[in-house]
Amino acid sequence: MTRPHHMPPTRGERGDDTGCTVLHVDMDAFYASVELVDRPELVGTPVIVGGGTNRGVVLSATYEARAFGVRSAMPVTRARRMCPQAAVLPPRMERYRETSRAVMAIFADFTPLVEPLALDEAFLDVSGAVRLLGSPASIGEQIRGRVRRELGVTCSVGVATTKFVAKLATNAAKPDGLHVVPADSVVEFLHPLPVGALWGVGERTEDQLRRLGLLSVADVAHTPMRTLQRAMGDAAGRHLYELSWGRDPRPVVAHAPERSVGAEHTFERDVDDPAVVHREFLRLADQVATRLRRQQLAGRTISIKVRFADFTTLTRSRTLGSPTDVGREIAAVADDLFDALGLQRARLRLVGVRVEGLVAGAARSHQLALDEPAHGWPDAERAVDAAVARFGPGVVRPASLLPEGRHGTEDPASGGPLGGSSS
Repeated sequence: MTRPHHMPPTRGERGDDTGCTVLHVDMDAFYASVELVDRPELVGTPVIVGGGTNRGVVLSATYEARAFGVRSAMPVTRARRMCPQAAVLPPRMERYRETSRAVMAIFADFTPLVEPLALDEAFLDVSGAVRLLGSPASIGEQIRGRVRRELGVTCSVGVATTKFVAKLATNAAKPDGLHVVPADSVVEFLHPLPVGALWGVGERTEDQLRRLGLLSVADVAHTPMRTLQRAMGDAAGRHLYELSWGRDPRPVVAHAPERSVGAEHTFERDVDDPAVVHREFLRLADQVATRLRRQQLAGRTISIKVRFADFTTLTRSRTLGSPTDVGREIAAVADDLFDALGLQRARLRLVGVRVEGLVAGAARSHQLALDEPAHGWPDAERAVDAAVARFGPGVVRPASLLPEGRHGTEDPASGGPLGGSSS
């Protein structure tokens, strides 16, 4: 464990942190902040990290850009109109994952009980660290200091008795601050908040609650649980009622496994050619499989996302008999799921591939089908992993993804194109 390090006070409220051993740490404008580390000349200016093309969405924006109304998930084209002076940078996911790993390593220096929620946020249980490192708020400040000094980015910290309240406390701390919700002030903190602040309340549930006249967390808290259960269902009604009083028994679960691994792509122009869609599924499946193997994971359920030009979105999935981490197998299922939709030259804006039902360990115990060669795509893709590790990304790719006239050799095990050098 690291030793205490004094940090000056920052924005947010402290209060009595006795018993508040759950911390929620959220990086501030994470992707944009990482870009500023590499592009210091942009510090203090509006910066937008967008989805590669003008048809993509905003993934992150500096607070200077947010001052103009730019928000995550907004179309990049709209963000450009709102803030034309902003620098718009394409995302570099591997760079963000690298920084995320360094952030999580810092967290682990303070407690082994770290539950990542995403690349840029995690819950920490610091109950075992207070004797050595000081109060929960002090630990939060030490974490903030190390993240800033070692990585050049900032984070905000919520300190509370439960995960739900700690997450809300982080919102009160942003940006670049720390906020404590004392154990005896939880209800006072929660009840003035809008009903949408309750965990699990999305737009549809919020509309339902508003139709019932429930606008604030206090309104939910003072509605009988049975009334909520009749309106929302037994489980949802109980869940909302308990949260409205700050009751959240869920512990911090260390190293919670990733639930899914996915990738998606927004086309530069709407696409109605199935061949183009199938090539994109292959490319996305290859990305997903590479990430699965890198994390020594495999998955049983493969799903696709298809978004039409009018933003209508469909998803379909299939569960396999055994888990896979092989890009060709993932792509084959994605193709089947897409073909089964029976789309007749429909114009598509976005497609995505996701693998769920993850299990630890690479899928080396994969059972061969009767007509499957003993060595094929699993071995080929692991050979590609080795080549990438030695020579860098892009050294080998599927032949169908290469420009015209640059296809590689045939894979003798499968009779299909293995791909060639992209250098």
